This record gives sequence, structure tokens and C-alpha cells, in this order.
Amino acid sequence: MNGQDFNLRHLRAFVLVCRLGGITAAAEAVHMSQPAITQAIAKLEASLDEKLLVRSSRGMYPTAAGEIFMRRSKRALNILKQGCIEAAARQKGTAPSRFDTKISSTQLRALIAVAAYGNFSVAARAIGISQPSLYRTARDLEKVSGLVLYRKSESGYDPTAAARILIRSAKLAFYELDQALDELSSWGGMHGGRIVIGALPLSRSVLLPRAINMMTQAYPDIDLHVIDGPYDDLLNGLRYGEIDLMLGALRDPPPAEDVEQAPLFDDRLGIFCHPAHPLAKRSDIPLEELTEYPWILPRKGTPTRDQAAAFFRTHGLPEPTRVIETSAIILVRSLLESAGRLTMISQTQVSDEIKLGVMVQLPVEIDDTPRTIGVTQRADWHPTQMQEHFLKLLREVSETLD
Repeated sequence: MNGQDFNLRHLRAFVLVCRLGGITAAAEAVHMSQPAITQAIAKLEASLDEKLLVRSSRGMYPTAAGEIFMRRSKRALNILKQGCIEAAARQKGTAPSRFDTKISSTQLRALIAVAAYGNFSVAARAIGISQPSLYRTARDLEKVSGLVLYRKSESGYDPTAAARILIRSAKLAFYELDQALDELSSWGGMHGGRIVIGALPLSRSVLLPRAINMMTQAYPDIDLHVIDGPYDDLLNGLRYGEIDLMLGALRDPPPAEDVEQAPLFDDRLGIFCHPAHPLAKRSDIPLEELTEYPWILPRKGTPTRDQAAAFFRTHGLPEPTRVIETSAIILVRSLLESAGRLTMISQTQVSDEIKLGVMVQLPVEIDDTPRTIGVTQRADWHPTQMQEHFLKLLREVSETLD
């Protein structure tokens, strides 16, 4: 089971019973019959295999498990509500601002699938339903919301601006419900759970492996995913609830208003080569000689590439023209073995290579500003206990790297 499987109507009923303290009051507020609410709560308890509510002389109140599930359910519904308001505002005058109580998880799954694949037939196959059923569900969402959600294009169907807002809120709402399942699992004594980490180059070689090894000792059944990729792709995944946190060089200023950055340690750059390189044993290297060799550098637009460009510019040197672009440390290490190549890279990132004797740092001062390595997360992220423990381990490992 995952967050997309929950019936939103059932969640609303449950949250209202918790808030109002009884089924009668909740039935009036949510416009459902008392038997329907009773059945909705029974289905939630059966799907979670947990007792969520208890009855007392003063009404109905959530159990300890119910409190956990109520907090996450309330956050999910509020995220969805705000998304609907923002989507309606994007298409002014065409949609009611409060249609969040009328939409379903099935409709939101259809919207996400069509936007991802741009084609109703392909999207239907991907999520395992018939194309007519998906088309009907997707169009029902347009009717309920009063929004235009799809635009025909040469490649298929593209989501409108309002649809993209709704998609993001839906993904974040489903993410909260996934978090609820993890928290209930931990509360029940399980040592599993899920963390998805967006890993930028400077976190992959030392910080992340050490933290992961420590984490798997504490949570042997953890479901841990590490995703590599360009910064913009990982940031998008973070903001849409597909990634829990990002690790790597922090940006100044922060990349978006809805994310926060927390520093872990400062890192500096160095110029490195293979031990057999002609410059490896030189103690005095004229900077002009550096431009005589081919280089390995990250792609343009990355902080390290910008710093490399600044280094050459500051010293009145032309930028290298024979450049292989990559940030993959294994590839960098292999490429340095031949053709007399040089690279500018994080000192922390290649600390193991230095210890193994397969890379050498040249005695060249870069005069770079220390780069802060840290965690990027959503501003409203509420980590689970397990995720909090992982953040704690990242801080502990970082203290050994200062």
C-alpha cells in the first residue's frame, strides 16, 4: 500500500471525527451519513491494520496510532487544499477555489500519469487501466475542478500551468501519506521505512557512504534509494516530493522559496593529476604550464566549473580548450591515468584516491572561497523519526570531515 491508494473522502471523514470528537458532528460537516463515516473509518483501520479511534463518554478520540495518522492526513489534505486554491487562481474566473473536497485520488493519479507520459494510451498502460477509463477519469477531474488541465501539442498532451500546480500538490499530499505509513510502521516496532536521497557529486565519495553504512546498522530493513543527476533535476524531484533530501554543494542564494538549506561542512578545491603525470613531482609550477595539458572538468554551469573559469580568468590565462566534461569520480580517476590530464575537483571528494596513491594534488593555490556542503530540503518537510536519525548521522560524519 502507498499514499496514492487512500480514499480522500475517507481521510476527510477521519480527520473531522478527530477534530469534532464524534461521528454525528463529522457527518454534518462533511455531508456524509453516519453509517458512511463509520464504514470509512472501518476501511481505514482495516487497510492500516491499526485501531485509529476509541469511544469514550465524551466522544471519539484518536488512539496513539490514530494521532500519527491524523497529523499526516491533515497535512496531506491541507496541501491539496492549498494547491487547488492556487490552481484555481491561475485560471481566474474559470474555477471554484474550493474543489479539493470533490476530487479523488483516482483522478489525481490520472492527471499525474497523463502529464508524465503525454499520451492517454501510454499512461493507461503504465498504471494498468484501460484507455477509455483513464480518459473518462481525467476529464471528470476537469469538470469537477472547472480547470483546463491538458493542452494538445505535437507530441501529445501537455499539462497547463494550473495542472502543474495541482500535480505538485497531489504528489506532496501523497508523499505525506507515505510518511504516515512509515511512521506507523516504526511505531509498530518495525525497523524499515524509506529514504530517497538526491546525491550531488560532492556527497557521493565520503559523506554519503559513511552515513549510509551507519544508518543500515541502526535500521537494517531500511529501503534506501540514492538518485544521481543534475542539480536542477534533483531539485525538481525534491520540490515534488519524489526525493526526501538533497546532499551536496549549497547554492547562494537558495534556489527557491519553498526549500531550506542546512550546512554540514566546508570544502575546498584542488588541482589533481595521476602520480605519473609530468607535473606530479614538481614543487614549483608556473601557472602557464597548466594550460598546456588537457583537462577534466564538470559541465558548464556547475559551481566547480565556474570556479575553474574564475581561476584562469583571475590569472590572465585562457580557459582550457581540450576538456572532457564529467563529475563521475570513477571516470575522472581512470581518465587521469593517461594523456597527461589534469582536473580541478573537491579535496574531500578525492580523499580516498589520495590515500590510495592513485591521485596527487599539485602545489597550486586556487584561492577559492570554501564551498559549503549540506542538506537541501523542503521548507515544510516534517521528517519521520528514521529520517531524523539519518540527518543526525550526516551531521556526525560531517564533523569528522572538517
